[in-house]
Amino acid sequence: MITDPLFYALAIPAILLTGISKSGFGGAMGGLAVPLLSLVVPPAQAAGIMLPILCTMDVIGLRRFAGSFDWPNLRIILPGAVVGIALGTLCFGLLNKGWLLLLVGTIGVGFPLLNWSGLARRQQPAGVSVVKGGFWSAMSGFTSFVCHNGGAPLLVYLMPQKLERKLFVGTTVMFFLVVNYVKLVPYYFLGQLHLRNLLAALVLLPLAPVGVYIGLWMQGRITDSMVYRWANILLFATGWKLIWDGVSMLAKQNLI
Repeated sequence: MITDPLFYALAIPAILLTGISKSGFGGAMGGLAVPLLSLVVPPAQAAGIMLPILCTMDVIGLRRFAGSFDWPNLRIILPGAVVGIALGTLCFGLLNKGWLLLLVGTIGVGFPLLNWSGLARRQQPAGVSVVKGGFWSAMSGFTSFVCHNGGAPLLVYLMPQKLERKLFVGTTVMFFLVVNYVKLVPYYFLGQLHLRNLLAALVLLPLAPVGVYIGLWMQGRITDSMVYRWANILLFATGWKLIWDGVSMLAKQNLI
């Protein structure tokens, strides 16, 4: 059982923000929890603690968005995510997480900058694409497996389509529900769901519905344009946090 007060001081806001993000803003800040918890516990342990909590959030969100899914997209991105999870499983323990955090953070910062530059606004809404959807969903599954940070790659694919708000958020909820439950299998066999992690997750679990319902409350009171605006802002902020974490990790290893 984890007793460090700092762990819980970081975990409580991280879980609440994750729930708000997943149910209100398409998961733009869904990857914030693991980097924050990694300040106190090893990244692999942080990921193991968060997975049961994420699975609980996904089930709660699914009830709210039942039927609000873009199936043409899901038929592409769900198989792509499974491929990414399989690659993450095969590469477990071999990856330098500093470079991975740097890569995902750069994507998280770059995509909002593209939108704010005006270039994206001058383009027509993008359509469903097997190639783009397969690539970005595989990257999402991969980064989600490694550090529960699959939001940035998925949003790079979905946001240019300018889906209606409920359809956009509902599709991300369904996507991450499947992704997180698939991840339970390799996480179990890799030893990341051991008793100490499960006990910590159990203590924090009551926060899961609180964060989700706050996000649902917010989501029901803002317009489509505000959802996308805040998704960009949160994605940008998360991207910089991941870049900082990646650079710090690489600097400690004398790789930069």
